[in-house]
Amino acid sequence: MPRTAAILLAAGSGRRMQGTVADKVLAPLAGRPVFAHSAAAFMASGVADCYVVVYRDQRQMMALSAYAPTPSVLVRGGRERQDSVMQALAALPGDIAHVFIHDCARPLIRPEQLVALHKIVRREQAVVLAHRVTDTIKEHRGEGRLRGLDRSRLWAMETPQVFARDLIMRAYAQVAARRRRVTDDAAAVELLRHPVALLENPQPNPKLTTPADLACLEFLLSSAP
Repeated sequence: MPRTAAILLAAGSGRRMQGTVADKVLAPLAGRPVFAHSAAAFMASGVADCYVVVYRDQRQMMALSAYAPTPSVLVRGGRERQDSVMQALAALPGDIAHVFIHDCARPLIRPEQLVALHKIVRREQAVVLAHRVTDTIKEHRGEGRLRGLDRSRLWAMETPQVFARDLIMRAYAQVAARRRRVTDDAAAVELLRHPVALLENPQPNPKLTTPADLACLEFLLSSAP
C-alpha cells in the first residue's frame, strides 16, 4: 500500500541568528528544542509512515537523533536548501506516494493542519500551507519608482508543503537540469506548470530567523489554546 513520508529540514546555517544560539533548531523553546516541536506535531498527526531528517553536521545529527520521530533516516544536507531536499528525496523508500517537506524552524505547526494537508494532497497532488498577505506590498522598479501589487492575490508561503512523490521528483529534476535556484518547493513544481493548492492557515506559523523571533515564538506557544 502506498505510504507517506515527511522530510524534516534542520540543516540551515542560521546566520541571521547572529550567533545568539549555537544552532537555532536546537535552541530551547518552551522547555524543548525547536526541532522537537515539529517532530511531535508530525508524530501526533499520524500522517507520515516514515521520516527523513536532514542534518547539517555530525554534532547536530547526534542531538537531533534524540528527538527524531520513528522510523527515521538521517541524511546530511547540502550547500543550499534545494540540495538538501534533493538528497532527502533520493533517500525515500520506493513505496512512498506522498511527501511532506517541512522547515523545522517553523515549530508552530499543528497536527490538525497536517491531517488537512494530507487529505488535500491525495486529491490535488500539490498543496502548500499559506496565509494571506495583509500589508500593502509595492514593487521597487528603480529610480524611486514604485508599483502597487494587488494584495488580494498575494499569499505568503509557509511549510509544510506536500506533494505527490513523482511530481516533486520531476520538479527537482527540472531545477537541476535548468540550474535554477528555488527558495521553496512550490517554486520547483511551478517549473512544470502544475497547479499548487493553498491551504489557508489562520494560525501564526512564523519561521525562526532572527533572535527576536525566539521571544515571539515563546509567547505564541504560551498563549496557544
